[in-house]
Amino acid sequence: MTIENPSPALSPAHQALLEQVPIGEHSVIDAEVVEYEHEGDPLEGYLARDVQADERRPAVLILHDWHGVGDNVRMRAQMLARRGYVAFAADLFGAGVRPSGEEAPKVAGRYYGDLPLLRSRVAAGFSWLQQHPAVDPARLAVIGYCFGGTAALEFARTGAPARGVVSFHGGLIAHDPSDAAAIAASLLVLTGGSDPVVPDEAVVAFENELRAAPHVDWQLTTYSGAPHAFTIPGTDRYRPLADARSWRALVCFLDEIFG
Repeated sequence: MTIENPSPALSPAHQALLEQVPIGEHSVIDAEVVEYEHEGDPLEGYLARDVQADERRPAVLILHDWHGVGDNVRMRAQMLARRGYVAFAADLFGAGVRPSGEEAPKVAGRYYGDLPLLRSRVAAGFSWLQQHPAVDPARLAVIGYCFGGTAALEFARTGAPARGVVSFHGGLIAHDPSDAAAIAASLLVLTGGSDPVVPDEAVVAFENELRAAPHVDWQLTTYSGAPHAFTIPGTDRYRPLADARSWRALVCFLDEIFG
């Protein structure tokens, strides 16, 4: 028997995509809102896991786009929980901060303009997940979407002890001077071939920076015709084929780094 508690409910588009990932016969997937904090600021994340698992499991920290913790990361958390991971969607903006419209880039801009703050917000979620009693603290990965993809890559630059870091259509910021030498995690960068936020010159600059740190394990995949936010269902930018391919790439990557 399987039971789910996905509150708050997902949109129909997100729920339909979630149902493409089957639940194990003996799994019981539970999802809950989690309150935690960073430097006194209240945060509100979202945890999904199989409560029937009887051993510590590998875990995935999920970072949201510039709309904050919403349906997309909640759906991804449940998808990953169905595959046996403990999945935690961290809150980078703060409890109740879920911007839309023109407010979203303004809120995100605060963090783009203060990368140490962005990195430390990710670190707060990573630390919370690492200490969860259901998690194997030696087997963690970080993934992010759009703004969250940028945040994931910035966190990798701190030398964070994640096994792997994945960016879905995140901005690629090349640093000068470079701090790529600090990266300890394997990197998987999944980007759209028609994404104006990540033009070819940004891809080349990012790759060149990583080439100068030869110990870093990285790979970058570009999906033809995919615009920015190609994994977000229910929008005109959603590209089912690119989304499906990038999801399979994630699954294979997690199998590899946690194997």
